[in-house]
Amino acid sequence: MELSPFYQELFTSLNRGVIMSVALIVPSAVGGVLIGILAGTVRTFGSRIGRAIGDGYAAVFRGTPLVVQLFVIYFGLPNLGIYFTPYAAAVTGFTLCSGAYQSEYIRGALLSIKNGQYFGAQALGFTTFQTIFWIIVPQAIRRAIHGCGNEIIYLIKYSSLAFIVTCIELTGEGKTIATEYFRFTEVFTIIGIYYLVLVSLAMLILKKIEEWLYIPGFGHH
Repeated sequence: MELSPFYQELFTSLNRGVIMSVALIVPSAVGGVLIGILAGTVRTFGSRIGRAIGDGYAAVFRGTPLVVQLFVIYFGLPNLGIYFTPYAAAVTGFTLCSGAYQSEYIRGALLSIKNGQYFGAQALGFTTFQTIFWIIVPQAIRRAIHGCGNEIIYLIKYSSLAFIVTCIELTGEGKTIATEYFRFTEVFTIIGIYYLVLVSLAMLILKKIEEWLYIPGFGHH
């Protein structure tokens, strides 16, 4: 069955857009998790200055809308001589915002680890760095994986904001077609299906990671 010119153009544009969306989501998710682990650890075990910087970072990026953050990065920073391409601005904004939320999940998981393990590792001769990064953090990541996974799901959905800084991804491509043909219902219904597929794939991958990290007898399965 041959599709009408409208649907041919629509699916061509949406397929191009979903590739850009994935190119935004993957580095932002990885960067967000890494920043979250670092910031969460500093906020829990860091010096007073380190904790203050970490708490300030989390407060700013959790306390302001992502749209505002993207506008500041793309339209505001050039006034200070700092320029980002649309793609770099979107990835930077998503990564920093996601990292702030991930740090809260990691911090909560770190605080759930009993002090006895910390003192036991110290008694065995581990340094503070070795104790935190080789004993405490790996356990905390397993406990935080559900929250971190949810944040990645949110990231997939708020990647649709990239088009406001002229990075044309899935939603941006669809909006262009919908405006051209004035067929918003069909276009945004299909865009919703695309996001549903992306989220379902992400949930499947996160489930596999959860099973891979599972240790019998540790936490709930």
